Amino acid sequence: MTQPSSLISTEQLASMLGDPHLRIYDCTTYNEPVPPGSDVPYRAVPGDKTFEAGHIPGADFLDLQGEFSDAAAQQFFMMPGIAQLEAAFGRHGIDASKTIVLYSIGTMMWATRFWWMLRSLGVEAKVLDGGFDKWKAEGRPVEQGAPKGYPPSTFKAAPRAGLFVDKSVVLAKRDDPSTVIVNALGPQFHRGLEPSRYGRPGRVPGSRNVPAATLVNPADKTLTTLADAEAKFHAQGITRDKHVICYCGGGISATIDLFLLTALGYDKLTLYDASMGEWAKDTSLPIETD
Repeated sequence: MTQPSSLISTEQLASMLGDPHLRIYDCTTYNEPVPPGSDVPYRAVPGDKTFEAGHIPGADFLDLQGEFSDAAAQQFFMMPGIAQLEAAFGRHGIDASKTIVLYSIGTMMWATRFWWMLRSLGVEAKVLDGGFDKWKAEGRPVEQGAPKGYPPSTFKAAPRAGLFVDKSVVLAKRDDPSTVIVNALGPQFHRGLEPSRYGRPGRVPGSRNVPAATLVNPADKTLTTLADAEAKFHAQGITRDKHVICYCGGGISATIDLFLLTALGYDKLTLYDASMGEWAKDTSLPIETD
């Protein structure tokens, strides 16, 4: 198994710096804690300050919650309408003719979230393996300061149906033998052994557990090998003939599972966008614990 075509190494990106068709974006957001009893599970803070402190030369910054999410939704990071996304991506110089490289700090999940969003709009992007952490650890060039941005472009979406689903689809599919529902949260949350910041502890009944954290190498924050990922998915009964619905807490870390499933050739994939941020709070929906 070779490197996924949507994954780019730090070495490959370094060799491309200065290419006029290259577009690099820091996608980092931070989920900061909130006081107990708060109506929200965390506070979504854009990573603009860490971007200003250091970023890959020429990169722009994308504010997921501020520009690329549905501000009217009850959950953070919900996929907004096509018109909002076309305008926002266009403002940042993104279109299908460019080589788009996405990265984030601390975890690759913010970059893979944008990758999944763009994929759903018919535009392919690449994710930097190991993100800014690996880039910086290798002593590669770093710029400071606010984003200079790229010349705006015309972003025209070619939406792909079914890459995002809501709770009604998850509820209808949870007993469907042709579908497997995958929880990307840690095992303690999947099993309901610890309190959940999203509401009721536990999982969507019948869902399998492939934690996103187990698909990443902790030493350098790169993705695990395709062989290891496939073994982990197979161990949970996730095979290519199944329709796979992934979820997590807020529709972010599950995109690491989706990224690797895509790289492995799975093609019936979707994301439950609202994830446990919605499911755990809605007492009309069933929940399961060990």
